[in-house]
Amino acid sequence: MKVVTAVGTLEKSCVVPRMSSGPDVHELVLGSEGTLGVVTEAIVRLRPAPEQTVYGSMIFPNFAQGVAALHEIAIARQAPVSIRLVDNEQFQFGLSLKPPTEDWKQAVFDKVKKWYVVNRLKFVPDQMVAATLLFEGSAAEVAAQEKAVYSIAAKYGGLKAGAENGIRGYFLTYMIAYLRDFGMEYQFIGESFETSCPHENVLPLIHAVKSGIVASCKRLGVARPPFVSCRVTQLYDTGVCIYFYFGFVWHGLADPVATFDAVEHDARDEILRQGGSISHHHGVGKLRKHWMQQTISPVGMQALQGIKKTLDPTNVFAANNLVDQPAAGAATQSLTAKH
Repeated sequence: MKVVTAVGTLEKSCVVPRMSSGPDVHELVLGSEGTLGVVTEAIVRLRPAPEQTVYGSMIFPNFAQGVAALHEIAIARQAPVSIRLVDNEQFQFGLSLKPPTEDWKQAVFDKVKKWYVVNRLKFVPDQMVAATLLFEGSAAEVAAQEKAVYSIAAKYGGLKAGAENGIRGYFLTYMIAYLRDFGMEYQFIGESFETSCPHENVLPLIHAVKSGIVASCKRLGVARPPFVSCRVTQLYDTGVCIYFYFGFVWHGLADPVATFDAVEHDARDEILRQGGSISHHHGVGKLRKHWMQQTISPVGMQALQGIKKTLDPTNVFAANNLVDQPAAGAATQSLTAKH
């Protein structure tokens, strides 16, 4: 890529699969959140579109068994291109949004399936969870991966739940942003935040964060219990991404936004105590700068500030993300005095 900075253009001399040339200058820019320059050109890697795209879904008796299944899928390196395990709160939320079917045969079939799962398989409605799946590749690759994933899931009580439920689960993800705005009309404020953590920390972290949010809301005067939900949404060899949703009815609060910010601040503190990261993919921006030094150490902060001073000495790119930066005028005066 080519990056225009305040002191000139930053780019590599050639495009090759691998280059041993000291620290990667691209990595200085990736994740810099607009504080160093502007990417004006980039060469990207393309791959052929997959031969097949197949949706799927699974249900598990409870969240812990679902997490255990995902852990084994990850270490077996059988994770499909997308796998998302939602907790019971989000599972029930999704079901409540399911529109009624006009096909009476389908309606009867759905009731029979529900009866079978609850009465014969003894799944408890207030505990069961679901995972959505997306497989891509050649027909043979998809078939082999489906077989491996469903086989591992079965060891933890997981059952196939069909492609339609998989599609519906992904559709819920798209709907959440609109539902958040809709809730504002009814004095409900909500948002999402995410983190990543090692496999062994998943359940303790989720439990601590959920209970912490409930306690913070109560302490700060939120009258009704908050909505708190999560999903495990990315698998890696060494850990996962966890995506939280939370919100509450703000009726009676003097400053709902300040209350929400305080609750999220407490939740972020708890995430770091439980071995989670400051963010998985949302980044830092201005809201999470408070935890940057704790995340990368004082020396790491000095390094970031040094890079900023070198590439943008007069603070032209004053986005104020990641690190606190001086006002452009103050930086310019300081530079002028030195010269």
